[in-house]
Amino acid sequence: MVGGADRADRAGGSGRAGAPRVAVLERRGKFLVAEPFFEPGPRAVVTRDGSAAVGDLVVLGAPAAGGGRGRPRAGAGARSGRRGGGGSRPTIARRLGRPDVARDVIEALMIDRGLRRSFDPSVEREASEVSSDAGSDLHDAGEAGTKALARRDLRSLPTFTIDPVTARDFDDAISAAAEDDGSWRIWVHIADVSAYVGPLSLVDREAYRRGTSVYVPGAVEPMLPQALSNNACSLVPGADRLAVTVEMLVAGERVVKAGFYRSVIRSDERLDYARVDRLFAGLERGREPWAEPLALARAAAAALGARRAATAALEIESAEPEFIFDGDGNVLAVEEVAQTESHRVIEHLMIAANEQVAGVLEARRVPTLYRVHERPDGPAALRLIAQLASLGVPTPPVPGDHLTPQQAADVIGEASQLVEQWVASTGRGRRALTSLVLRSLKQARYDHRNLGHAGLQSPRYCHFTSPIRRYPDLICHRGLLSAVVGDGPAPEASFVVSAGPWTSAREREAMTIERDADDVARCFLLERQLFEEGGEQAFDGEVVGLAGVGAFVAFGPEGSFEGLLPVRRLRGDWWELNEEGTMLVGTRSGGTIRLGDPVRVQVGRIDAPRGRVDLLPAWDEE
Repeated sequence: MVGGADRADRAGGSGRAGAPRVAVLERRGKFLVAEPFFEPGPRAVVTRDGSAAVGDLVVLGAPAAGGGRGRPRAGAGARSGRRGGGGSRPTIARRLGRPDVARDVIEALMIDRGLRRSFDPSVEREASEVSSDAGSDLHDAGEAGTKALARRDLRSLPTFTIDPVTARDFDDAISAAAEDDGSWRIWVHIADVSAYVGPLSLVDREAYRRGTSVYVPGAVEPMLPQALSNNACSLVPGADRLAVTVEMLVAGERVVKAGFYRSVIRSDERLDYARVDRLFAGLERGREPWAEPLALARAAAAALGARRAATAALEIESAEPEFIFDGDGNVLAVEEVAQTESHRVIEHLMIAANEQVAGVLEARRVPTLYRVHERPDGPAALRLIAQLASLGVPTPPVPGDHLTPQQAADVIGEASQLVEQWVASTGRGRRALTSLVLRSLKQARYDHRNLGHAGLQSPRYCHFTSPIRRYPDLICHRGLLSAVVGDGPAPEASFVVSAGPWTSAREREAMTIERDADDVARCFLLERQLFEEGGEQAFDGEVVGLAGVGAFVAFGPEGSFEGLLPVRRLRGDWWELNEEGTMLVGTRSGGTIRLGDPVRVQVGRIDAPRGRVDLLPAWDEE
């Protein structure tokens, strides 16, 4: 990393290096010993602390001054005590809870991965101050106030938000109206974080260091302090909020005109995806003033979506887990929330706004971060077609053995649409086949160069619509406002160059933490279910991944759990992975275990802190 990334690393950026050490307290004779919790490592004799007891999860701090009086007896704890230097002992910086409570373990995981879990008091203080200052401006706004702020007063425009039911920070809001010629006028309002977070301010530096918010079951590590993320910047209903508005005229299936400006808005309703789906299905009636704008936004989004589908853009349906906890931090249930029409409405409108912003920034040569998804390589596309064909999944025609990047992108886009159709008709294979499609693509990232977005088949694209939780969006806001409003200088080119790799790395780290935390929560839920229903039960499952060591199987209700079924547990044959990586083949019997195949399994072992489940074939009685 260079530039800003180097600065953030020196400041204690995210990642495991230098992260607080998470341990479980154990008794070894007369000594209190900290046993590393997530990965094997040396034990450490710790200074006693009345706030923590044996069996607790704790964060270890620096040795206490003058600590380590006396010498522990021989053993692992004694050796680690000497490693601490002069017999000094680590202190207990914080008690996290118990290792058998899911929420406590997820908190420990976040800390172990280097997340701060709090803001420096100076950052919190600055966030509160700027929130109060902006709040005073809004309170005094009126017509003269909005003109003084160079903002359009859109508070009388019917406006609504659509977010997950668990959301606490609302980045975006929508307004819509019909034009006389049958076109639609769509307003996409985005929280004006740049009005609160000035370049190089304390809040800005900390937001850059974090790069993104991290969302795990039951918790969040926000990019911005709560005074901003959940309060001043969040587009909550019934409150005046500062926004940056993208006003688009949608005719047919295209955005034919767009304008950009700062605004003051007031959301009339906070909608969630499930409720909007009920409204679309006619199971619930909308209310004025937002019911008609919602219907118009739906129609405009459908038109934009039809154009995307016609361009062979990727079509990938996915489901996100939503966990339910009790008051003690135990996981009670998980629901796989599928992408529905309500999600697609927001998706298509946000994509359109992002494309319009990226177009202006590129045309005016303003330094900014683009969301780049480079075209795939020809061999990757050909391998995907071979993999799908080996599983009997329909594939699109391939124009030769040597594909250009554009041809490869077209082939993969068409293949993704055929996969969706095949999954819908057979009812199986979604997770495995989606994974094959995604692996054929290059990884999306942030870059100061516009290299296009192959997945969306978009020649220019950026992230603009979530500045509360993503730093690249804040960079785009500053660039746009400098270009179209003349408000402040554009971001420095050298800074933007370094910000691309840094924010891309922070995003990848966040995704890893989120995935691992989901696995931990699933393991705790599985343990609970086995305890309540009996541990010997068999589950119907589906093969969702393959490796030389075995098959990864999704099992349980809606495939909520996942584990590894090792080939060593499959008696009577020697199993090898085929060339395409789509099936395990028995060298003696010729039998196959293919991606998407149904299997029946039992749970062998659960390692909840690591989010791992080992499976047995259901007929195995061991």
